[in-house]
Amino acid sequence: MVSLFQLLAVSAVVMGVSQTLARERIFAPLREWLGGRETWWGYLVSCPYCVSHYVAFLLVPLTGTYGIDVVVGGRTGLLLRWFLSSLLVTVVAAFFRVLFWFVDESQGLVRRRQRTEDEEVATRRLVRRRVERKAATEEDAPTPPPPH
Repeated sequence: MVSLFQLLAVSAVVMGVSQTLARERIFAPLREWLGGRETWWGYLVSCPYCVSHYVAFLLVPLTGTYGIDVVVGGRTGLLLRWFLSSLLVTVVAAFFRVLFWFVDESQGLVRRRQRTEDEEVATRRLVRRRVERKAATEEDAPTPPPPH
């Protein structure tokens, strides 16, 4: 049986790699070349959950992260152990993806709030400058003579 740390570590790697392949700009040309979300092949590389299966199927045997043992022996047992362990890694990676989304979304909210505050400060400065210019213009203008 594999350690909990190794299961979590491999699942985190699976989540990161699948997210990168399916969502990040660097792999957009590959996704578009395969047809984007409109085609079957394009959808298979545009869905982070789908991509996590392929990555897990590759990384589980490479890392020896077999989290599930089966009682069936022979090649069938090895294949089942690989398949079920890969699914386990994929499910754990999906939970990591949800956590990642919450963190990423909260960071996005912080950035939007900061941008809004910066825009408000810039607007106040602009209004203050206009008022100062108007006041300076009124001071420089000759005062009309008092009426008789």
